[in-house]
Amino acid sequence: MEAQQASKQLQQALWNSADVLRGKMEPNDYKPYLLGLVFYKYLSDTLLWQTADLLDEKVGNLLEAQRIYEAAFADDKKRNRLIKALQDNVSYVIQPQLTFTHLVEAVQQGRFQRSDLQQAFRDIEQSSELFEDLFEDVDLDSKKLGATPQKQNDTISKVMQEIDTLDISHAGDVLGDAYEYLIGQFASDSGKKAGEFYTPQAVSTLMTRIVLHGREDKKGFSLYDPTMGSGSLLLNAKKYSKEKASLLYFGQELNTSTYNLARMNMILHGVANSNQFLSNADTLDEDWPVDEPTIFDGVMMNPPYSAKWSAAKGFLEDPRFSPYGVLAPKSKADFAFLLHGYYHLKNDGVMAIVLPHGVLFRGNAEGKIRQRLLDMGAIDTVIGLPPNIFFNTSIPTTVILLKKDRKDRDVFFIDASKEFTKAKTQNLLEPKHIDKILQTYIDRKDIDKYAHLATYEEIKENEYNLNIPRYVDTFEEEEPIDLLALSQEVSTLNADIRQTESDLLALFDQLQVTEDTKAIIEAAKAVLR
Repeated sequence: MEAQQASKQLQQALWNSADVLRGKMEPNDYKPYLLGLVFYKYLSDTLLWQTADLLDEKVGNLLEAQRIYEAAFADDKKRNRLIKALQDNVSYVIQPQLTFTHLVEAVQQGRFQRSDLQQAFRDIEQSSELFEDLFEDVDLDSKKLGATPQKQNDTISKVMQEIDTLDISHAGDVLGDAYEYLIGQFASDSGKKAGEFYTPQAVSTLMTRIVLHGREDKKGFSLYDPTMGSGSLLLNAKKYSKEKASLLYFGQELNTSTYNLARMNMILHGVANSNQFLSNADTLDEDWPVDEPTIFDGVMMNPPYSAKWSAAKGFLEDPRFSPYGVLAPKSKADFAFLLHGYYHLKNDGVMAIVLPHGVLFRGNAEGKIRQRLLDMGAIDTVIGLPPNIFFNTSIPTTVILLKKDRKDRDVFFIDASKEFTKAKTQNLLEPKHIDKILQTYIDRKDIDKYAHLATYEEIKENEYNLNIPRYVDTFEEEEPIDLLALSQEVSTLNADIRQTESDLLALFDQLQVTEDTKAIIEAAKAVLR
């Protein structure tokens, strides 16, 4: 409970730090500043505490650790040994005059310059491949921060002072959760722009629990998300794996800003450098990864819905798509993403992908791909989610689960579209809803108006159309109307109306009539009669 309370306090404090920026720019614009500065403070604070440990110095706060760091750097012998130790332990070094703590002191003394913070970012980026170009979206010279250099200085100074009050280097998983909370808040405020970087936690949780089910204690479990966004879908595995230290994360993201966000997210969640393999490229344009390993225990994806892609004829020779004889249409890359993920799945693996319902029933090339997948027994389960649970679209979506080497070709359908909690602007999948979907998936049994196990023959009869209402009938008949009771109710209401009119006429007769009100009262009586 204490950890949960600390997490909520940290989340709120971090979100409040954005107040300085909210009046100046849109959420999607101030996101890089706040997340970048939080990340830099984490690196800086971690380095100062690490320095105190390496020098066997007991310190009670960051200012004390800062003084010890400054003294060690002033001593040539100590400095060289300390730099090597820091490179070995944290993979980076920050000059004492460029730490977050020192820069906040400069703010308080009125001598802070953004150029110092920019230099600190460069030093971090150049210290290791892990941090290369990580802060490139934090534009400290942007006019959005202020019309003049001094106003820009003041804006950044205020944000740094807000963040400085927080002890984030000792927060552990709480910090990772708080960072996820921040990303979620930005997604909520950004609306449609959020789809490129964030999958709601409830959907991530559902997909992760399904993909990991029965394999929570497997060491070296490998996860792959070729449209990873901020990495939240991958990182959910830490919550449900019993071997979280050995989890291997493979992810690719086209948008460079979002890719950098995922890298920060991995580090703040304590994922070791040796356990994360991230790429900044176009997933469909060129296959990745092509070096070992190329197949994974779990594949999870929330790709951009009905995106455009080239669909060039050359892709028919690409092993990801060639077994299906046709390509996903140029205007809808949904099946291209699905086939890419399926190609990278191990024979005993599980894949979960979120897509719009159109992939379940559209014809032409998509119909041929769907039929081929069904003939192979690749599609294991189709789950219908409620509408309006994503930040970037209000349409209902479906989670499709795929497997390889299945003995049967049946498909299990779950219609969870009507089970949600309605909030002000969004529908929410709560733990009870997720638990029900997961247990239904595990049991794989029919539930009236909720789930149905369809045989291959049944699907074939439906011409390979997987539209959920064809298999799960959620129609609720209205209760028959009792005409006698309704007639009696109407008679009673009519009697009540006549009595009320009679009472009102009697009241009019008791009123004192003046020349001004006489005409009004007579008109009212005429209406009632």
